[in-house]
Amino acid sequence: MPSKPSPTKALTSADVKAEAARLGFVACGITHAAHDFGPRLRDWLAAGSHGQMGWMEDRADQRAGPQALWPEARSVIMLGMSYAPTVDPLALADVRDRGRISVYAQGQDYHDVVKKALKALARWMVEQAPNDLKVFVDTAPVMEKPLAGQAGLGWQGKHTNLVSRDHGSWLFLGSIYTTLDLEVDAASADTCGSCTACQTACPTDAFPAPYQLDARRCISYLTIEHKGPIPHAFRRAMGNRIYGCDDCLAACPWNKFAEAASANKAFAARAELAMPRLADLLALDDASFRRVFSGSPIKRIGRDRMVRNAAIAAGNSRDQALAPPLGKLLHDADETVREAASWALAELSASA
Repeated sequence: MPSKPSPTKALTSADVKAEAARLGFVACGITHAAHDFGPRLRDWLAAGSHGQMGWMEDRADQRAGPQALWPEARSVIMLGMSYAPTVDPLALADVRDRGRISVYAQGQDYHDVVKKALKALARWMVEQAPNDLKVFVDTAPVMEKPLAGQAGLGWQGKHTNLVSRDHGSWLFLGSIYTTLDLEVDAASADTCGSCTACQTACPTDAFPAPYQLDARRCISYLTIEHKGPIPHAFRRAMGNRIYGCDDCLAACPWNKFAEAASANKAFAARAELAMPRLADLLALDDASFRRVFSGSPIKRIGRDRMVRNAAIAAGNSRDQALAPPLGKLLHDADETVREAASWALAELSASA
């Protein structure tokens, strides 16, 4: 049952955290809404490090801080839901006929799962204390990671992702902006120290310096956000990664404190996404793509981008059995798929 604060007292931060825990959030912290992350964001955009993610630039002014998006906001509640994996995220690195999907995308779509819990928390808050609020999960101009750091959930590591002492790198983030003035938490201290594990783990050198990411070199960006042909310079480094990349996250020593038992069961890997066969992915048409990836965040990239990624993985596989399905793609309706298939066949021929 939802917890019920005494009607004679105001809603407190402790009340919110208790209800958040009941709803499945393993981390909850609160910060004020007056933060301004604009200077760092503008520097990153000016360097072109966002690549084709034009939406980062389109609403940069609103993204700079909570009150830039919603001036009435007074407090920001940051929440984390664990998706800690039960198996080694890098286990399929040398399995040539399989594709590797990032851990976060192997289960149910986190947008749906986290937003459902956020809305439940928001409804409860309104019942306890009249307030206006807004909920966000990765689909609005919200700087989730810096805000989570300010709210005490963790710190942005040298790979620019959030690192938690208790949950490592495996947290989905959601936020609630509210007009309530809630007691805030202390910001988290950066304890990366001299560690460079995430930097050295990156297969494409996507970190020009600690705490800086050039998305244009990042495999997660290239396989998910990048439209058109993937630059040749990064194709061999992609290996068999077909959606996202976990290398920098998996390398973080703080993951040893993350317990898979804390992960929300909705994010448990679906069998067909845990170790998909490249041959099956190469054979996808639009209808089968939608069927296989229904309820998954992967569906947003569409069939053509997935088959492009699978073709590059096939080219890196040295598996000659994948030549026939690649050959069929030389006549695909999508030009980018045809080009990827042609490259992959040349790579297989060279490795024969």
